[in-house]
Amino acid sequence: MVSGLINANPVVYEKKERRARSASSCVNDEDIKDPEHPYSLEELKVITEDAIEVDDERSYVRVTFTPTVEHCSMATVIGLCLRVKLMRSLPPRFKVDIMVAPGTHATEAAGKHTLPLHYVLVCIFYSESFLKVNKQLNDKERVAAALENPNLVDMVDECLAPTFD
Repeated sequence: MVSGLINANPVVYEKKERRARSASSCVNDEDIKDPEHPYSLEELKVITEDAIEVDDERSYVRVTFTPTVEHCSMATVIGLCLRVKLMRSLPPRFKVDIMVAPGTHATEAAGKHTLPLHYVLVCIFYSESFLKVNKQLNDKERVAAALENPNLVDMVDECLAPTFD
């Protein structure tokens, strides 16, 4: 896991019982660990079953995830873990979109309150960052380049490694 925690005290939720779905059984978030904590993405509510859209007829899967904090620098790694999990699990006919949930970053607050200019500028930076994250996670060349980085691949593999509770 990562040293220097971004979210030192995440809220941990109870795992829910799964409903049966076709291709979504490959999108099993309970066995994807957070890159920063010893909890699954499900336990941290980074991913929920409702945030996984599967259209078997159109061969399409969309996963929308919510980082635990609005300034999460692990969002790209989490998205990459989700993408790799799906690449390894789904038939190649599926098109996959991985997205950071709208409204999960600082820009929402900037439009609703009177804030100091420096805070608004930080909010704009994070808004652009999350748009970049969505773009990066759905760009085949960027994903391929990321998967050529051995340190990043090791981190992804660690997050996807099975756990035996």
